[in-house]
Amino acid sequence: MLSLGQRYILISSFFFALMNVCVKAIANLPTHEIVFFRGLIALGICTVMIRRKRLSFWGTHKKHLIIRGVTGTCALGLYFYTIRVMPLASAVTLGTLSPIFTTVLGCFIAKEGVSLKKLFFYVVAFVGVALIKGFDPRISTFEVGLGVLAAFFAGVAYNMIRLLKDKEDPLIIILYFPLFTVPIVGSYTLSHWVWPTTSEWLLLGAVGISVQIAQIYMTKGYQAEPASNVAYCNYVGVIFALLFGYTIFGEVLTMYSLVGIAVLLVGVIGATWTKDRRKCES
Repeated sequence: MLSLGQRYILISSFFFALMNVCVKAIANLPTHEIVFFRGLIALGICTVMIRRKRLSFWGTHKKHLIIRGVTGTCALGLYFYTIRVMPLASAVTLGTLSPIFTTVLGCFIAKEGVSLKKLFFYVVAFVGVALIKGFDPRISTFEVGLGVLAAFFAGVAYNMIRLLKDKEDPLIIILYFPLFTVPIVGSYTLSHWVWPTTSEWLLLGAVGISVQIAQIYMTKGYQAEPASNVAYCNYVGVIFALLFGYTIFGEVLTMYSLVGIAVLLVGVIGATWTKDRRKCES
């Protein structure tokens, strides 16, 4: 049976998958403009919710909040770019490297142990991810590098969330993403403005709303349990991507993909039932 933190991450993965579809569907707007609107909507929603809860707007652990905001902004910008230039399933597949970075970095940042058995199942799950991706000539080495870098930044951001457990409200942690995204990306966007169509406005709104819901559940998930216990649940996002890619964008499911899904599920189920060490060994 899945734990509360794992259920939160699964819900988060579904709404991130909806966000991916919306980003992929916005064909004419540049990536930085989508990132800017995503941050602007998040900033507005967070501000309203924080005021209703009467929380301190800036938080108290600014170092970790700032790192979370900067790395989250870098991860999202690079991730959105890969979604735009790659097939949806391939881009999301590269994004699933983030749980591995999260677990490895968590050993040094959050001082959370991970058993060798669980690491083995992570490797099994990653083999499944690699099989799902297959050998796609449409993807360049440069694009793969950007996808890996996005996953690394995401891994740092997730560990900051874990460090802030019981120290900051989830809304404050989420707020620090748009606090950096809006001014940094916005300054460039305003000087390279492309006016959205009516349908693109609706899709931009859907991106902001779906990712806000996803961020809330993701933050709750990483605060509920050690990162190594919940990070691998993000792999389920690959399955969502394959389904949406096939039904909406006509991406064909290959034999590699079908075998990869089976291998991935073996890794996820095995990791679910594997316990961790309490601390990393130095």
